[in-house]
Amino acid sequence: MRLRHLIAVLLLSVSACSAGHDHTVARRPGGRLPAVRRTGPAVTPTPAPPRPRRMVLHGARDSGMVALTFDADMTHGMWRSLDAGRIKSSYDHRIVDTLDATHTPATIFATGMWIRRYPAATKTLAADPLLEFANHSYEHSAFTAPCYGLPVLPARDRAADLRHAARILRDHVPAPTPYFRFPGGCHDRSAVRAVLAAGLTPVQWDVISGDAFGHDPHAITRTVLKEAKGGSIVVMHLNGAPTAPETHAALPGIITGLRARGLRLVKVSELLTAR
Repeated sequence: MRLRHLIAVLLLSVSACSAGHDHTVARRPGGRLPAVRRTGPAVTPTPAPPRPRRMVLHGARDSGMVALTFDADMTHGMWRSLDAGRIKSSYDHRIVDTLDATHTPATIFATGMWIRRYPAATKTLAADPLLEFANHSYEHSAFTAPCYGLPVLPARDRAADLRHAARILRDHVPAPTPYFRFPGGCHDRSAVRAVLAAGLTPVQWDVISGDAFGHDPHAITRTVLKEAKGGSIVVMHLNGAPTAPETHAALPGIITGLRARGLRLVKVSELLTAR
C-alpha cells in the first residue's frame, strides 16, 4: 500500500514538472491555433515635429544638416493642360527613385490639387519613411501680388484655402507636418499672420536651386553646392517638365556633393529640431 502511494506521488510530480516545461500549444477545434499575445519592448512614439511660431528660412547654422525640399505644384491651368494632353505628367518619379536609391530624406510641400490629381502616388510617398509631407496651399494661388503671374488669392479666402489643403493632406497622409510654404514664396506680414493663426509654421528657404524652368542640370547642381551650408533649406520641384525638367538629372550630383562636404541630409522636421 505504501509502495503504491509512493509511486502515485512520483507520477504526479513528474506530470506537473512536464506540464511546466511543455511548449506545445493545444489546437482549437478545426485545427486552428489559439491567438497568442506577444510581448516586446515598448515602442517609443515619434515626437511631434517642432512648430516654431515664426517664419523659418533656415535651421541652425552649426547643425551640419541640410534639408532638401520639393514643391509639388498644381494650378487650374496645369490641371487643364494635363487633361488636354499638353503636359504628360506633373510628377517626376525619377526624383523619388533617386532619393530612395541614395537613402536621402526629404520634405514634400504638396498642394491639395496635386494630391487630388495623384492620390495613389501620394499614398505611396506617404508610406516612404524617407519622406514627409507639408502644406503648399490648395490651388497654388499667390498670397500676395505680384507673384510670377500667379492668380492672387483674396485675403478673406486665405484661411479657407489653408483648411481645404490641410483637410486633403489629412485624408491622404497619415501624419503630415505642421508646415506651410507660400506659393511662389510670395508673402507679406498679414499672410504670415494668417498662416500662423491657422496653426501652421511658414517654411521658406535660403537656397534657390534654380530648377524651376531650368534646362541645365549642371548649373542647378553648382548653384546648390555653392549656396548650401549648415542649416540650409533647399527649394526644388517634384513636377518634372515643363515646370522643372532637369531636377532629376541635377539631384544625384547635389546629394553626392553635399555629403562630400560632411553635411547630413535630413527632413525639415529634423532640421528644425536642431534649432
